[in-house]
Amino acid sequence: MTAGPLDGVLVVDLTRALAGPHAGMMLGDLGARVIKVENPGSGDDTRGWGPPFVQPEQGDRESTYFLSTNKNKESITLDLKSPEDKAVLTELIRRADVLLENFRPGTLARLGFGTDVLAELNPRLVTLAISGFGHDGPEGGRAGYDQIAQGEAGLMSLTGSGPDDPQRVGVPIGDLLAGMYGAYGVLAALLERERTGRGQVVRTSLLAAVVGVHAFQGTAWTVGGKVGHAQGNHHPSIAPYGLFRCADGGSVQLSCGSESLWRKLCAEFDLDAEADGLATNGERVGNRDRVIELLETAFAQVDAETLLARLSAAGVPAGKVRTIDEVYAWDQTLSQGLLVDVDHRTLGTVQLPGPPLRFFAPSSDGETETTRREHTAPPVLGADGDAIRAWLQS
Repeated sequence: MTAGPLDGVLVVDLTRALAGPHAGMMLGDLGARVIKVENPGSGDDTRGWGPPFVQPEQGDRESTYFLSTNKNKESITLDLKSPEDKAVLTELIRRADVLLENFRPGTLARLGFGTDVLAELNPRLVTLAISGFGHDGPEGGRAGYDQIAQGEAGLMSLTGSGPDDPQRVGVPIGDLLAGMYGAYGVLAALLERERTGRGQVVRTSLLAAVVGVHAFQGTAWTVGGKVGHAQGNHHPSIAPYGLFRCADGGSVQLSCGSESLWRKLCAEFDLDAEADGLATNGERVGNRDRVIELLETAFAQVDAETLLARLSAAGVPAGKVRTIDEVYAWDQTLSQGLLVDVDHRTLGTVQLPGPPLRFFAPSSDGETETTRREHTAPPVLGADGDAIRAWLQS
């Protein structure tokens, strides 16, 4: 029960860079066996993305970028233009439950593995295909890179200090979202296969993934006719909700998502919750600058830790802005299994971000956690090739 809910599912991962590998890692985190197929010699592009690299002076450097998105996988190198290696891939496909690919549209077909061929080789195969801007349409053939997609899909126009300061999100969020949507689609297709006995092709793109999380900014335009824009660290539809300065150069984040929370905040700091222009959320949004000035004046003599304590005591949701190292040292992060130890072939024991899902089996005595407990390190290039070939011949 601790191997994961996808124990027994075989995934063949032809992807590289981030969107596809992230989908593969998500499936591996859930217990699937993921065989990563890489180019001989160089492997996945991200093996060369850095710095930072670990132990570059020893000639077997490892990219921390690659390590971030390839745990719980095996690696085999195949030249897909070689008849011998194509035969190995063919046998893997026959045995697979899932195939992942993020080539530019049409590339896999040119290599001899179009959807018709895949269906003939394995009618139960679920294929996930991730592209930059979609597999069809007037710009379906465009190459997809995260920051370009963030800009084209509108996300950068919503991120930054203001309309004239478009900013990328600090992680490749378009890639990550495409991987997440892709894994979600794979699971749905596997479930449908239980009813129909047949697999299918799941397609998504960086464009679709980013548009898929437009949320209220999307309907603000499609229904309300209003184009959203970047406005820094304050919410466009809720006030107060954002980052506020306090004493000694500190800052806190707080959210008043309801009128009762606004009244609690005002009571704690002796402010008039019913003041003209501030009594309702709509009024406060229209007077956001006034709200910010009012609160920062009230917070001016209070340091961040004291302010957080007072907000907590008052029942107002609040938090600090942590650096990455602080996040991984935080007891709450550790309690959620978000840091795991793995044994890497060249690096020894290393710590990696853990999977974000946990599973529990209810019982009369409570519940027992059934989350996958043992994780494997991202593979050295081609490390499992001989074992995989022997297994295919068995």
